[in-house]
Amino acid sequence: QVTLVESGGGLVQSGGSLRLSCSAPQISFSVYNMGWYRQTPGNQRELVATLTPRGSANYGDSVRDRFAISSDYDKRTLYLDMNNLKPDDTAVYYCHADPVGPGRAFWGQGTPVTVSS
Repeated sequence: QVTLVESGGGLVQSGGSLRLSCSAPQISFSVYNMGWYRQTPGNQRELVATLTPRGSANYGDSVRDRFAISSDYDKRTLYLDMNNLKPDDTAVYYCHADPVGPGRAFWGQGTPVTVSS
């Protein structure tokens, strides 16, 4: 069974920083596009950042220049470094793995992030 496990969420003050981690021991990063998404109640799930097998990163407009996505192939772990956090960043953050070729995508259970004003 393929599982993605997020960690690192919590409560942080506005302007602070957090690092989120996604453990993906059954995912080969060479054949999956990895990503972080977030969602608040009643809203659509929003793209935060993606990372291709070649290391190309893309960011949502609201987090560009503040967040950074990265991975450690040896540890099979995806990271999201979040800086200068704002109250609007409050959401549940989900790890995502999307195969480059045929196959199903996978979601983690999410880790909540709350940014206080």
